[in-house]
Amino acid sequence: MRLAVEITLYPLQEDYVDHIQSFIDRLNAQPGLFVNTTHTCTLVEGEYDVVMQTLSREFKTTYEAVGQAAFVCKFLNANNMEIQ
Repeated sequence: MRLAVEITLYPLQEDYVDHIQSFIDRLNAQPGLFVNTTHTCTLVEGEYDVVMQTLSREFKTTYEAVGQAAFVCKFLNANNMEIQ
C-alpha cells in the first residue's frame, strides 16, 4: 500500500529555518520516497512501511536536535492517487 503524508514542521526556537531544511534534506536522502516541498508543507509519498519508518526516525532526530517542535500531518491512502 502506498501512503502520502503532508507535513508541516514548527520548530519552537529562533533558528527554525535550519531545522526545517535539515528535516527536508533527510527526507530527500531516503531512497524510495517522493518528496515535494512547498512554501507551507512537504508532501512525502511512498510505500507505507518505508514512509512510516522514515518519519518515525526523522521525527525522533528532529526532537533530539530541536527540543520542542510541532509536526502537523495529514495521512492519505495513496494507492489510487497520482502525485506529482
